[in-house]
Amino acid sequence: MARQETFSSRWSLILAAIGLVVGTGNIWRFPRIVAKNGGGSFLIAWFVFLFLWSIPLLIAEFAIGKTTRRGTIGAIAKLIGLRFSWIGGFIGFCTVAIMFYYSVVMGWCLRFFVASLSGSLFKTSPDVFWNAFITSTWQPILFHAIAISLGAVIVLRGITKGVERANNILIPLLIIMLIIAAVRALSLPGAVDGLNFFFSPDWHVLTNHRVWLEALSQSAWSTGAGWGLILTYAVYMRQKEDIVLNSFLAGLGNNSASLLVGLSIFPAVFALAPQLGVQPQEVMQVTGPASTGMAFIWMPRLFAQMPGAKFFTSIFFLSLTIAALTSLIAMIELAVRNLIDLGLKRSRALVFVWLAGFFLGVPSASKMAFFENQDWVWGIGLLVSGFFIAFTVNKYNPRKFRDKCINTEYNDVKIGVWYEWIIRFLIPAEFVILLGWWFYRAIAFYEPHAWWHPFRTFSVGTCLFQWGAVILLFVILNRQIAKKLDHAERLKNDA
Repeated sequence: MARQETFSSRWSLILAAIGLVVGTGNIWRFPRIVAKNGGGSFLIAWFVFLFLWSIPLLIAEFAIGKTTRRGTIGAIAKLIGLRFSWIGGFIGFCTVAIMFYYSVVMGWCLRFFVASLSGSLFKTSPDVFWNAFITSTWQPILFHAIAISLGAVIVLRGITKGVERANNILIPLLIIMLIIAAVRALSLPGAVDGLNFFFSPDWHVLTNHRVWLEALSQSAWSTGAGWGLILTYAVYMRQKEDIVLNSFLAGLGNNSASLLVGLSIFPAVFALAPQLGVQPQEVMQVTGPASTGMAFIWMPRLFAQMPGAKFFTSIFFLSLTIAALTSLIAMIELAVRNLIDLGLKRSRALVFVWLAGFFLGVPSASKMAFFENQDWVWGIGLLVSGFFIAFTVNKYNPRKFRDKCINTEYNDVKIGVWYEWIIRFLIPAEFVILLGWWFYRAIAFYEPHAWWHPFRTFSVGTCLFQWGAVILLFVILNRQIAKKLDHAERLKNDA
């Protein structure tokens, strides 16, 4: 039987895990959500949910992937039975659906990096440049194609020569650039005001339930918990790797990267916004189409006010591009791993994923309304995926899972009974509350008769319609998928 690739070291695995969880949301969404929810007060709630949602699910994903050595579909089927293959199918599809438009986002980042490097970004105002780019009939599609192709080339080379080598270079480079940006931002006159806002909590703000719900949402999306990405990378863990320690390192690494981004963004905004005659909070809270306002419009305007504008703007957009690429690599690998489990060779699976990623990403590249709909549907869908991960552990039996899948002989950090309580009760409760809150906001956004409409951009109806269609498809195909998984496994064992 052919030997399966593994990450060559813990360092490589952790860098890959940090690469998949540190994405564009850390750089453009995190500062905006912090600014809208009380600055330093939000950080407290955000760190609480790192331990009450994100890390428990990361532990579950690491354990499932390492135990089963399969992607999302095969892992769920092997752990709790072939009849539940559709759950793994939904988890995998949800993340792949995000991949379709996430490569579009990387294309935006890449275009602005090229423009800042060449100086063309500064020949007009950023909002004019953005509008000209996004309404172009070919530019967003071209850069989307470049983005998905870069990710595919890396994944084609396999885990050691592709995914591992890329992350070993890109993540240290990303951290170095964020440190450079933070040092420069902290040296600006007035930067201390940004630090005070970022780190000084107002305890009264924590009495607002919205802050806690936003913190849970940010932690869930930012760490990648429940996406199936960590599960996929765990397939390639060495047997002696520690599940619990790696989960904590991945979660804390994500939050550390977000804090480093905050050290760059908040001082820069508070120091430079007054030069443009605007309030810092106004800059931080602006959304714009697809929540891009601060990243693609305001940050170039702010950087233009400081010496070395071209250099620091280029660093900012290169950081965005790298963060997007390392996450995109993981999404592509997730799709490829599932196809490998179904019997395809890596090269053939990769070609299929690459072509599907390009063609199914074109609608998001061409039409902002479609992009925003997909971001809404599958971003919220990730909460369902997180619930399904918890459901899988509960179906298997939390105590049995803790004893046989987590606290193994190679796990130096043993996990206690508290983990069972969180998986069995807390995460399902958090899911119900969070999903209910986001649906409540969607219902309030529309007229009473429109919230259920399946073709409105941000409606509850469009979520339920698209989720239901995907679940129904996988339920219908469940038996065929189970047969292919079983056949591929027997061929692998006989080889």
